[in-house]
Amino acid sequence: MSDAPVSFLPYGAIIQSLNVGGLNIVQGFPRQEDYEKFNFPYFGATIGRVANRIKGAQLDSINGGKTYALAKNNGPNNLHGGNVGWDKKVWNGPTPMGIRQIPGLGEIEGGESVKFDLVSPDGEEGFPGTVEVSVVYTVGKQQQDGKEVIVLGMEYEAELVGGAEETVVNLTNHSYFNLSGAPTIEGTVVTLCTNTHLPLDDGGIPIAGPAPFPKVEGNTPFVLGAVDPDIDDCFVVNTDSKTIPIDTRNEKLVKLVEAHHPDSKVHLEVYSTEPAFQFYTGKYIDVPEVPGALARGKRSGFCVEPSRYVNAINVEEWKNQVLLKKGEKYGSRIVYRAWRE
Repeated sequence: MSDAPVSFLPYGAIIQSLNVGGLNIVQGFPRQEDYEKFNFPYFGATIGRVANRIKGAQLDSINGGKTYALAKNNGPNNLHGGNVGWDKKVWNGPTPMGIRQIPGLGEIEGGESVKFDLVSPDGEEGFPGTVEVSVVYTVGKQQQDGKEVIVLGMEYEAELVGGAEETVVNLTNHSYFNLSGAPTIEGTVVTLCTNTHLPLDDGGIPIAGPAPFPKVEGNTPFVLGAVDPDIDDCFVVNTDSKTIPIDTRNEKLVKLVEAHHPDSKVHLEVYSTEPAFQFYTGKYIDVPEVPGALARGKRSGFCVEPSRYVNAINVEEWKNQVLLKKGEKYGSRIVYRAWRE
């Protein structure tokens, strides 16, 4: 995408830059080799085969009651697809996909689209079944109150093509946003669409169904400070798990998070068709100094990771969200809108 405000890398199908009014608002590195060496926080990466954590690094009962052992790469749990998840694969692409609109968002100018795709073989990182997966990025602009709004849409699709009758899929993008260009996110004003969340144990695994979040109010702005609030939690948009399809692309596009920084006057909105999202304030960011990098220390960026419920595959009443059967397609959509006053 020549002269586009957004750039991508085939490695991890990564969003490398998102430029808004002269400011790149996503954390990252200038070169692929930097991501290969230092991207422990998953800056900008496409996360799979399963985003977030799986309890005990084990799939308890799929494909006729079979159990599958996964890598324990986050204490006793599996995180973001294991030791070599899709964030560490070189995807095919970018393949031009022409001009597209983004359903549910109104008209956009431009709409130039590219696709990245990948084949994940049966048994990779312990997961059953061969999966074909793709992400299509669409970049365009809108006008809002005389301001130019940059729009970035993501559409995910995955299909089980062999090796098993069932597998598990839960995709997201793991961009870290910094709306001011300052060393930390301090001063950023954030509003979450809900304060319903999944209470977690110390390892980040849900211990109960949806409940009120104690730290902030939903639909009420709050300010990110130097230390608090410290958030790394899964917020729930759709609390009726039985109604959540494996392909959410035709569900309503919901504004999950809006944020702005009063100094830079940069605004960000994150939308998705997904039933949940992880909101993370970057406590564990720790990367070395890399020349030309937008990658700093703790709380240098915040994440909004639209996805399914955490550990859904191992909770009977939630597993329909992530259990992909042969003949079905997994799908989801995410949209970023950003502008500068």
